[in-house]
Amino acid sequence: MISVFVFLLLAAAAPASGRFTPDWTSLDARPLPSWFDEAKVGVFVHWGVFSVPGFDSEWFWWHWQGQRPPDPKCASYMSENYPPGFGYSDFAPRFHARFFDPEEWADIFEASGAKYVVLTAKHHEGFTNWESPNSWNWNSVDTGPKRDLVGDLGEAVRNRSLHYGLYNSLYEWFHPLYLSDKKNGFKTQEFVSLKVLPELYNLVVRYRPEVIWSDGDWEAPDTYWNSTQFLAWLYNDSPVKDTVVTNDRWGAGCACKHGGYYNCQDKYTPGQLPSHKWEKCTSVDTLSWGYRRNMRLKELMDLPAIIQDLVGTVALDGNYLLNVGPTADGTIPTVFEERLRGVGAWLQINGEAIFASKPWRVQTENGTVPVWYTSKGGAVYAVLTAKPPETILQLQAPKTSAATKVTLLGSPSALPWSPLHPNGGLTVLLPELPRTPAQAWTLKLEAVQ
Repeated sequence: MISVFVFLLLAAAAPASGRFTPDWTSLDARPLPSWFDEAKVGVFVHWGVFSVPGFDSEWFWWHWQGQRPPDPKCASYMSENYPPGFGYSDFAPRFHARFFDPEEWADIFEASGAKYVVLTAKHHEGFTNWESPNSWNWNSVDTGPKRDLVGDLGEAVRNRSLHYGLYNSLYEWFHPLYLSDKKNGFKTQEFVSLKVLPELYNLVVRYRPEVIWSDGDWEAPDTYWNSTQFLAWLYNDSPVKDTVVTNDRWGAGCACKHGGYYNCQDKYTPGQLPSHKWEKCTSVDTLSWGYRRNMRLKELMDLPAIIQDLVGTVALDGNYLLNVGPTADGTIPTVFEERLRGVGAWLQINGEAIFASKPWRVQTENGTVPVWYTSKGGAVYAVLTAKPPETILQLQAPKTSAATKVTLLGSPSALPWSPLHPNGGLTVLLPELPRTPAQAWTLKLEAVQ
């Protein structure tokens, strides 16, 4: 295997014509591969050793033994359920993934309508869901499942023509090399040169992810992580150089400023149309990304809330990455599956307004019901995220002509309409809207401005 030192040398080498250099000016100018903007909808999967305690969140280890003082709820959970001396590493053999069926998972993700899937390759706990040569005995092949979770799911996902991405945490809460570099004020980079970069290189070459969802960057600057050198290699010489997309979590202060697309922060909602491509990551479980044994229905997003969130995100030129947390057994909880399939059922009818769409000149209006607008080709789509109280709906933004045509997605018949004002707007006579668990419907407007 190529050493990390040679890898860094290649990345920092003087660029040939058309190559990206290891600086943000060059890297930020790279065009985003078109597939990502067209995809619009993805599924996020947080899965790891934290799924075994299944309590608090995927930050359980830190809340129990990292922060000071420890979270009393986590400390009590351990003292009441596990013997004295039981350490976090003792959870790993119990992360057995006995019922993990990648084909079944991929079927669910395909049924959700999502076009890409992002799996946790490594969270802040440092456990890798593949046989990382830099994570001996703290990976899914040496212990626990005794199988390559990253590879197995990737094969099943790609067999369904879905794009496959990997989440990777740069830092690890308790890795001694990281703690040493941190103690040195990040003036040393042993953790980066001996762990982070070799592992990232291994992930890319071995699995060829089309998304690298970086995280865990915020305690140190990008110069500590050697982020620009890695990204220059990724964009110039890696096996996914033409298709890979990356987010903006590559060092303290990079969020919403540098990278391929922007996350800005978890569950970010800009409120208005941003000037840069972005993605909203959010979770069905509003209190955690990882599986929780004690989650309650009232703590989960219901289908109407998910669809409204998805539509609002896409209307503002974002992608929507919806997270589920599987159990340590390797099953996707039924309530999460139900949500994903519900999204897919809605997209089967309304996906025309979502996939490969573009923001319209007006993104939203709020009259008798909330309306979000998207556009594609010569059509404008008005997505109603609540049922109108009457059969007459007024839309203020569109400018009509004699050729304007209005239809309801899922129904072939043209709907009667009339101009609302001399300079724009229209009144539409709605049919009886079909009942849908998503509580959202889409009007297609043709020949409007």
